[in-house]
Amino acid sequence: MTRGTDLVDKDALIASLLERNSVLVGLVEQLTARIAELEAKSGSPPKTPKNSSIPPSKGQKPSGSETAKKKKRNPHAGANRPLHPNPTRKRDVMAQACSCGADVSGVAQTACEVYDRIEIPAIMPDVTRVSLHGGVCPCCNKRFKATAPEGLEPGSPFGPNLRAFVIYLRTVQGIPLERLSRLLHELLGLEISEGALVNILAASRGAFATQTDRIKAELLAGAVIASDETGLRVGKANHWLWVFHHADSAVFVAHEHRSKAVVADFLDDYRPEYWISDRLRSQEGWATRGHQPCLAHLIRDTQYAIDCGDTVLAPGFKDILKEACRIGARRDELANSTLKTYESKLNRKLDQLMARKPTHAAGRKLEGIIKKVRHQIFLFITRRELSATNNGSERALRHTAVYRKITNGFRSKWASEHYAHIRSVVETGRRRAISAIEAIRLTLKGVPLAASP
Repeated sequence: MTRGTDLVDKDALIASLLERNSVLVGLVEQLTARIAELEAKSGSPPKTPKNSSIPPSKGQKPSGSETAKKKKRNPHAGANRPLHPNPTRKRDVMAQACSCGADVSGVAQTACEVYDRIEIPAIMPDVTRVSLHGGVCPCCNKRFKATAPEGLEPGSPFGPNLRAFVIYLRTVQGIPLERLSRLLHELLGLEISEGALVNILAASRGAFATQTDRIKAELLAGAVIASDETGLRVGKANHWLWVFHHADSAVFVAHEHRSKAVVADFLDDYRPEYWISDRLRSQEGWATRGHQPCLAHLIRDTQYAIDCGDTVLAPGFKDILKEACRIGARRDELANSTLKTYESKLNRKLDQLMARKPTHAAGRKLEGIIKKVRHQIFLFITRRELSATNNGSERALRHTAVYRKITNGFRSKWASEHYAHIRSVVETGRRRAISAIEAIRLTLKGVPLAASP
């Protein structure tokens, strides 16, 4: 009985060891493949802002010689500050005596020198004390009270211009709340707490959401949309700030995801004719007629293939892309027939290039990228409403990247969504020649941003 039990235990132990050995063999195979992958990468050139999508801020600049001196530029004629077109006041000063001591007060004189003296007057809060009087009606014996004047109703003590000023300094200039409270006290003589500043921002949410809805409706009425996204920190989680824009309209969306669901929710049933973006999968497949990939991203990917050692495909493809960008920069001065000729010429060059078979791994990878976007690369040549790159989206997101570094993000989700609405208003205002502070004032008043002529 004991002997049989020992045999069973040994068989179970052997089976357990065999199973464990099988797991370890599989793990060794995985690690071996990973080592081979890392060894292959170790010989690849480093990725930099010039050959990948790494932002320029993360690029390493070479150290220059401390003793090297820049060549002195040729001196140029100096320039004076132009006179103000509408000075507050003017003073004409007449000479009373000549350098020799003679009295010249009665001599005819003309202006010899004209200049401006600019000063900022002392800024103090404009406070209106409102007292609503009332009493007892002698007719009905009921109490009555005066109606508050328009614009001076009870509630928040802060007026619309001050609210616009706070929103501008906080969201456009990126001043943190504690510093903003101190700035208003020291420069304007206004005592206002951080909590009151937050209340001002929160109270404006409805006005900015309404204005953003107007801008979105105008954007979705067009035929082209460009998009991009950048990271955003909300609380302790990583979120994303998306931008959808074209021409004089731009809408920002703060979201916790970077997936197609964000674009689907933004577009609903609408589908534009053309889309401009990089090759992020979530931004592809939304246009009914074509998707213009960013040539700047393609050029950087091509440069990486060149750095890796591909000499068959990458150099020629980079030359074609740069030629296409040069043509796009001159579209305004070219006729439609000329643009069609250029497009056909570029397509022939690309067809000849794609007939080659790259032998390097980086070249084969680039070949796959080109085949995927082959029939969309040159859409912008003959379609003037399209751009060759996604640079417009990246410029629209640049403020957010700076704001993120200054503030480290947002504590709440509503604050990030409100920031997206404010960015929509400010960026759209910029494109329509409306200053940021004026766009904020108009939004708080409920006035739509006038479209650019």
